[in-house]
Amino acid sequence: MPHNHTNKTDNIRLAFFLNLGFAMLEILGGFWTNSMAILSDALHDFGDSFSLGLAWFFERFSRRQHDNKYSYGYKRFSVLGAFFNIIVLFGGSLFVLCEAVPRLLKPESIHTPGMAAFAIVGIGVNGFVMLRLRKQHAMNARVVALHMLEDMLGWVAVLIVSIALLFTGLYILDPLLSIIITAVILLNVIRNLKKTAALFLQAGPENIPINEIEYQLLQINNVNSVHHTHAWSLDGEHHVLTTHIVIREGTPSAEIPKIKAQVRELGRKYNFIHITVETEFGDESCSMQG
Repeated sequence: MPHNHTNKTDNIRLAFFLNLGFAMLEILGGFWTNSMAILSDALHDFGDSFSLGLAWFFERFSRRQHDNKYSYGYKRFSVLGAFFNIIVLFGGSLFVLCEAVPRLLKPESIHTPGMAAFAIVGIGVNGFVMLRLRKQHAMNARVVALHMLEDMLGWVAVLIVSIALLFTGLYILDPLLSIIITAVILLNVIRNLKKTAALFLQAGPENIPINEIEYQLLQINNVNSVHHTHAWSLDGEHHVLTTHIVIREGTPSAEIPKIKAQVRELGRKYNFIHITVETEFGDESCSMQG
């Protein structure tokens, strides 16, 4: 098991350094070939490199145990990293659009053989990393593999456009492709911004039906009512559940641990890693206000 964990981390680290190195090369190549498509793909790869770096860093950082300062541990730092990634991608996308849109009206010549060469290298780099990660079962590695597949398909599109330019000279295809790639990036940025903001605001995790959970809690023997049931997520994958249950009058005290065990068992079905249960009796006043 430790070997598999180390192998997963090593593969993510490899993906990070390859993607970052190639993204920096792409930026130089984009200016050299005068291709906005390559620059927009460089932005995409740079954003992915940032995500890969965070995945690698937090894969190691998340092993740290909770302490007095961060009682839930360090998983929530990944949300902060996601915000940084969004800022980088959004700013870069605006730059690419500002450069690409004027070229629709006045296309500029491109070093087409260089564009094709970069596309071939891009397909090779992303394909190599994808093959290294695709057989792993860890969520981080699987997500990274999907990113690499997406990037490889983007480079296939760049290669197709570069071949078309070799035979047609329709240089308008380059800014058109860059705008399409940038639009896809911005759609993902907006989608991730909504999810990240929801995590910061402690919105309930997606696909966690609080009403259904409360209904199932009420089916437990000797549970009279349920209130103050709250669910939130540390990082989008690790969730927290708290709830107050009112025990029926006359319930033996020996039954309380059994009731709490059933509540925790129910919580685990929904993948909660922290489950806090407050028990109250009869007309006992709830300790929570509001």
